[in-house]
Amino acid sequence: MSRKYKFWDSNSMYFISFATVNWIDVFKRNEYKDEIIKSWQHCQQKKGLEI
Repeated sequence: MSRKYKFWDSNSMYFISFATVNWIDVFKRNEYKDEIIKSWQHCQQKKGLEI
């Protein structure tokens, strides 16, 4: 499966899900949670992501 997903319609809403290796609890560990939030903020600012 490709890891380079492309979203063609910028006016549509998308549902994104993911799994982690060994089911790491990413939203309970601050170091993981902070990285995810930083990534989402970057996408909001640079790519127009709406959450």
